[in-house]
Amino acid sequence: MTSWTRLILVLLCSAVSPVLGCDCVRNYGRLSNTSLTLVQVMGGQLTDQESPVPFPYRFYKRVKKDEVESQVIFIRDSLELIAGLYRHDNRSSVTWDTDKTESFLMTIDRQTEDLKSCVSTHRRKNMSGLKRYYRKLEKKTLYRTGGSPESWELIRKETKLHLKHLDLLAASLRCSTETGH
Repeated sequence: MTSWTRLILVLLCSAVSPVLGCDCVRNYGRLSNTSLTLVQVMGGQLTDQESPVPFPYRFYKRVKKDEVESQVIFIRDSLELIAGLYRHDNRSSVTWDTDKTESFLMTIDRQTEDLKSCVSTHRRKNMSGLKRYYRKLEKKTLYRTGGSPESWELIRKETKLHLKHLDLLAASLRCSTETGH
């Protein structure tokens, strides 16, 4: 193989699959496990109350068919939207463990930052539907109740469900990058 051919091959591989070799995808599982554990233990038992906003399963189903980079962007943007819920003005009504809550939020931020290193921070997936879902969830829980403890527990329950689905999506990415598919 000539040096020009090798150079072209290297350039093509690096341009086509910047995410596939990215450590953040492989390391996502550890941080995801930490955030899932922290969201569970930062408060008491999760509520059995149903969310006033149906879970957006269709978004997760649709993104599984997308290219790898789009999936990573979806995970990154979803984590940013989750973190945005917890930056609400009034969390004073909850009795969550402060240190575990802060650790949870720092872990979410760390996951987001790691994923930003894999994809362009300027590249966004069309997430208008998911953004609407989070705004609706926030309005129908936190704003409607003035940030009651029950509404925060519902946010925590929904967060855990999202984190589980994001973890499953990331796990499928890890499998596809490890097997080269």
